[in-house]
Amino acid sequence: MKLTDMRHILATRDIRLTKSLGQNFLHDGNQIRRIIAAAELTPADRVLEIGPGLGPLTEALLPACAEVLAIEKDQRLVEVLAERFAAEPRLRLLHADALAYLQENTLDWSAWKLVANLPYSVASPMLVELCLRSRGPQRVVATLQLEVAQRLMAAADTDDYGLLSLLIQIRYEPRGCFRIPASCFFPAPEIDSACVTLVRRETPLLTDAEITIFERLIRRGFSQRRKKLFKLLKEDWTEAALTAAFAVAKLAPEIRAEQVSLEQFASLARHLENTHHVHSRSLEQTVRR
Repeated sequence: MKLTDMRHILATRDIRLTKSLGQNFLHDGNQIRRIIAAAELTPADRVLEIGPGLGPLTEALLPACAEVLAIEKDQRLVEVLAERFAAEPRLRLLHADALAYLQENTLDWSAWKLVANLPYSVASPMLVELCLRSRGPQRVVATLQLEVAQRLMAAADTDDYGLLSLLIQIRYEPRGCFRIPASCFFPAPEIDSACVTLVRRETPLLTDAEITIFERLIRRGFSQRRKKLFKLLKEDWTEAALTAAFAVAKLAPEIRAEQVSLEQFASLARHLENTHHVHSRSLEQTVRR
């Protein structure tokens, strides 16, 4: 789909794009081919596409996979897509708010791939919603704001490292990122974008129970970035439990959250979750006596 095609459809239907919905449509064929390549699609793959817009990426996805579930919030665009792909049996089109749909439906996406140009306004919460769950997509290839992409890829003790980095990386490995200039979209956004590739970890770093502790840890740890991690965590755990956990993770009490690696946060979560179970069993034994 070329830029002239987009302009023609919008003009013919008198569709005025809504900035609040993040309606900036990728029209550059080279960038779309790079996205498809990053997805490493097979004829058996099922693909979730969020925010298909006028369907330029949808058009490239359909010949390469078995099924595309496209979720579009704008009814006007749903009508365009329904007409454009009326003869395409591999497309399932859903008119819905994608974030609300994901939050309300705890579906198993583990056999799916997410390939999408995500709406900027909800890209971060949408990725957290999908990637933090235990049955998230096997691969994520998402186009979003450059600054968000940098946070997704960031390592400890760098400017972009923080809560979002850890919420995604606990279950997913960052595999690649390429920049997409604003000129590749219509209308051109005010910022540059990037496409990231995330692959679900074959061997989970933590159990589901430990990830609950992990999320609690990092949300507390990054709630006040200037404060020392140990002091912040004392609001939720005893000093004795934290001292032991910090020793196992080889962390100094003076360290701040942004200096702690993913693996060290995972170590803290494992130890604190296990400590919780030990205490629970001890309490249970005491009550029985």
